Amino acid sequence: MARSKASSKKQKKAAKATRCRLQSNHEKIKRKLGRKLPPPKNATNTEIKSKAIILPEQSVASEKAGLAVSKKGLTLKELLQQTSHHNAKVRKDALMGIKDLFQKHPGELRLHRYAAIEKLRERISDDDKVVREMLYQLFKTVIFPGCKEDNQGPFISLMMAYIFNAMTNLAIDVRLMAFKFLDLVVQYYPPSFSLQAEKILQNYDDIVRKNQLYLQDKGKLKSTLAGLVRCLSLLPCKKSQDTCGKNIAGEGILHSFGPEVPSEASGFSSITKKLKDLVPVLVNCFQEFIPLGKQASQPSCGGPDVAILDQTISSVSLKKLFSIFPLNPTHHLSDKVDDRYFILNIVITEIFLHYSEWICPPAILLEKFLEFIENALLGKGCSDSRSGKAVWEKHLLLLLPFLPKLLLQVTSDWKYRLLQAFTKTFEDSNPESSLKLACLSAIEEMLVPRDDVVFPDASDPLFEHQIIWIRALPQLLILLGDDYPSSSQVVLNVLLCLGKCAYLNSTFAWEYENMQYTLHKFYSSCQEEGDIVDGPFVRLSRDSQELSVCCLYYFSNLGPLLLKSLTFCCLCKNQIIWTIKLVLSWSHLMLFRIIEILHSAFNAGHIQIADHISFFITLISRFRVFPETMHPAVESDAKISNRGTFKLLTNAVCSCLSQMGDNSLVFQILEKAILNQLLLKPPLDNACAMLRMLVTLDSKPTRFSEQGVITLSDYLSGYVVDVAHCIPEDDEMTVPTCTRTCRYYILPCFFLFDRSHKLLELVLNKMGSLITQRSSSSLDQIYVQYAMDRSKRINAVVSAILLMHKDAKVRKIVSSFKEEMVHILKSIMSLQSSEEANINIEERHKIQCAYDQLKMVTSMLPNKVPTI
Repeated sequence: MARSKASSKKQKKAAKATRCRLQSNHEKIKRKLGRKLPPPKNATNTEIKSKAIILPEQSVASEKAGLAVSKKGLTLKELLQQTSHHNAKVRKDALMGIKDLFQKHPGELRLHRYAAIEKLRERISDDDKVVREMLYQLFKTVIFPGCKEDNQGPFISLMMAYIFNAMTNLAIDVRLMAFKFLDLVVQYYPPSFSLQAEKILQNYDDIVRKNQLYLQDKGKLKSTLAGLVRCLSLLPCKKSQDTCGKNIAGEGILHSFGPEVPSEASGFSSITKKLKDLVPVLVNCFQEFIPLGKQASQPSCGGPDVAILDQTISSVSLKKLFSIFPLNPTHHLSDKVDDRYFILNIVITEIFLHYSEWICPPAILLEKFLEFIENALLGKGCSDSRSGKAVWEKHLLLLLPFLPKLLLQVTSDWKYRLLQAFTKTFEDSNPESSLKLACLSAIEEMLVPRDDVVFPDASDPLFEHQIIWIRALPQLLILLGDDYPSSSQVVLNVLLCLGKCAYLNSTFAWEYENMQYTLHKFYSSCQEEGDIVDGPFVRLSRDSQELSVCCLYYFSNLGPLLLKSLTFCCLCKNQIIWTIKLVLSWSHLMLFRIIEILHSAFNAGHIQIADHISFFITLISRFRVFPETMHPAVESDAKISNRGTFKLLTNAVCSCLSQMGDNSLVFQILEKAILNQLLLKPPLDNACAMLRMLVTLDSKPTRFSEQGVITLSDYLSGYVVDVAHCIPEDDEMTVPTCTRTCRYYILPCFFLFDRSHKLLELVLNKMGSLITQRSSSSLDQIYVQYAMDRSKRINAVVSAILLMHKDAKVRKIVSSFKEEMVHILKSIMSLQSSEEANINIEERHKIQCAYDQLKMVTSMLPNKVPTI
């Protein structure tokens, strides 16, 4: 026992020692507050130790020893760097320092001119006016004179790109200063103009066109145009002429184009390409010769105007120009040279036409220009090559806007000649070309009278050509089609303007009226095989469609041919596009726009009442509603259906019918036409729409004739059964919705039953006969689709009667026809009991259910109901 006690003590001590050891391993070390934790044992030491590199001191003054410096002790390199400083004053001082340095050390300029110009050119577009002026003076007084003896081409090319960039700057002052730099360059290095002639002339053109931006300081513009005079004076001229030596501004240009100098072609070929763009510039120059008082009004011909003319073309250069006009080469050098002479003559003619209303030119001078205009319209004066035709078409556009006013000023003989040439140009030009559009613009101005201008009489040469133009417009519109919509829109604009003013002239009204016999192909046409061909109208933009529809209003007697074309247009395959995009676009509104315009034309007496009604009936009866299903009354997917659009169309037509005048007279015309259409068994949607048209014009008591009631009852007996069949038999979820939809289709019948009880009686009798009729019987071809299935036929008849019973007014009327109701029940009962019927059990059950429903309704009647 003693041994066991000793061993137990040892075990307790060992356990205690183990506990103490474990406790010491997990004991948390307490740290004093505010002291950082020591780094972990595996931390990486990131300390970097380095020593400073000690360089020997350098003297700035010793670096500049032997270098040229300015008054402030700055070298050329330092000064050039300061020209890019953000402070404008520092940039200005740097430019002053460079000027001082180059003046004291001319060798520095010759040695470093390329580096200096490459840096200084950046200041041409400087934002500060003082800096730009200082740079200009530096180039003018120091750099250009100092480099005059050197080859200036390389450093001039360094500057030109920056000068052209400054010419397009948004700041007007920067742009005008750029032209001063250009003038300086051309002055010291004239070949720079010939190298960049096109771009230089284009920039002068732009600055003169926009001179209204800086009219407050015309001195700036004049100094700019002074550079243009210097450029123009550099154009090639005949050196033997004394005028070239006199250096009259612009005179050398005119002598250089004289016909006696054939060798000048190569000199001006690089310039004439852009001379046409200099018209505004030359026009501004011409304005210097015109008295301010005469610019607002056109002077009358007489003694004082000769003085005005003398002032206008007083310079020797202008007189020289007009004496040799039109300019032509003595010898044929090339087609390209001939075309450029043509361009130059066009430019001169345009300038003359600009000022023809302010001056009274001599007859000889006017004859020269009129003859040139006639030849230009006929295509004479330029080469017959492909490029020559393009040049002719492009530059003839400059003269056409002046033609309408010019025709008012010339004699009858010249008017006829110019009109002949213009008409030939109009007929021969391509339909889609810009030349054709320009001709149309001129024709519109000459067709439509403006202000105090009146229509010409038959003796006027203009009258004959106006008729030619009018007859060509519809043909041109059809020829353009939808391939050139912008050109078609221009033609439609002319047609609309002509239609608005045609009533003022009986001849124009007659010609406009006859257009419809050609214009109907623009909307749609019917081929001999009966196929309908869509016209360009349906594929044009909404704006063009609007213009073409508005033109319809101005036909004083819109005939059946054009109405038929419009109807086919509304019913074309593209109506799917018009209606399917009801949410995404409003293109379908064009359909309603056509109805609106035609109804307005009818109210104005431009359409016969029979033609107008025929248009409505055809539109409603042949409009294809989709999707075409066995249950058309259920609109399962409105996004792919145009049934909603057709309902809107029906409302619009009914509204127009109610506004056509005497409803009784309109109803008489409408009755026979619609009944004939109904007998053709149209789809439910179309039939419902036509019934609504009848209801709109009918009254109580009905306006239907006795024969009309009989014919209508034959159709309605099958129509109401067709509508009722669309109600599903077993689907309790869709029955209420379908019932509401079916009510829309059957509601016109209720109105007709209310207005004619005789009609309801005939319909009930016809429905009773439908129950016992076989498929082989005539069935009036009304309910053929369900003739083979008698149970469906009976259910549909009963459903139709139940729909009538749910309407309070119709239920009251039906109660007076108890015998007809009993006859229907007897017909069902006899079919059930007939052994020849060969009815299976399922059919018998359906027939019994229908019988019970009808019996429940008929039980409210006072008479006794037969039982099966």
